[in-house]
Amino acid sequence: MNLAIWIVQGLLAVMMAGAGLFKLVTPHAQLVTKMPWARSWPEPRIKLLGAAEALGAAGLILPGLLHLLPILTPVAAIALVILMAGAVKTHLDRKESPAPALVPLLLASVVVLGRLVLVPWV
Repeated sequence: MNLAIWIVQGLLAVMMAGAGLFKLVTPHAQLVTKMPWARSWPEPRIKLLGAAEALGAAGLILPGLLHLLPILTPVAAIALVILMAGAVKTHLDRKESPAPALVPLLLASVVVLGRLVLVPWV
C-alpha cells in the first residue's frame, strides 16, 4: 500500500510541478492563448497560483524523501485538494469541462486518505 501511495504522490507531484512551473515561467499573453480562464485573472495571481502548485508538488515528495516533518505531505495534499476544488469551480463557472482539475483533485484526495489513514507517516 505504501508503494501505491508513493506512486500516486509522484504522479501528482509531476503534474503539479509541471503546471505550476508553466504558470510561473510563461508570460501572461502566452498563457491566455493556452488557458482561456487566464484572461480574467491578473498576472500576479496566476504566478501565485503557479508557485502554490509547485510548492505543493515539493511538499508531496520532499518530506518523505528527507524523513523530515512527514506531516507536511498530507498538509500539502490537503492544500492541493483545496486548489483543485477551486479549479473545478472555475471551470464549471466558465461552462468548461472540469476534467483537467478533477484528476489532480482525486489524486490529492487519495494522498490525503493514504497518508492520514491507510499508511500514516506520523
